[in-house]
Amino acid sequence: MIFWELFVSYLKIGFFGFGGGYAMLSLIQNEVVVQHAWMTNAEFADIVAVSQITPGPIAINSATYVGYTVGMQSGSVWYGILGSVIATFAVCLPSMTLMILVARYIARLKGNPLVSGAMRGLRPVVIGMIGAAALLLMFPQDAGDASFIDFWSWILFGGVLAGS
Repeated sequence: MIFWELFVSYLKIGFFGFGGGYAMLSLIQNEVVVQHAWMTNAEFADIVAVSQITPGPIAINSATYVGYTVGMQSGSVWYGILGSVIATFAVCLPSMTLMILVARYIARLKGNPLVSGAMRGLRPVVIGMIGAAALLLMFPQDAGDASFIDFWSWILFGGVLAGS
């Protein structure tokens, strides 16, 4: 049952995670910490940190890490490996399916005003989701330890925000 919940959760994240990994962080945090309570906010902050320093997209890295952690809570190392495979596959499935369809019909969709309008509408949504992820990780109640949030963190956040 836990593997089915893991699959459905990461499938939802894959479907609604427009804008890449950082935009997905608030969705992942909601599913993993709030909805299912598979881990704490501090553990989630650790997963984000590890996912950032390992090679590859943060969404896939975090899916693999969360899947392994959830699987390990259910049993042995093999459950952890199965959980990581399921979560990684589920988060990639919507994008992979969409890209296969888009690649097939790209010539027909290129000048479609409906598609162009949808893309213009998604841009501000992506910016908002990335901002939400940044705010989630800035506050101690969401990230765990307050020792790293100080004056310089706010300065860094402001500089990155102004630069983008």
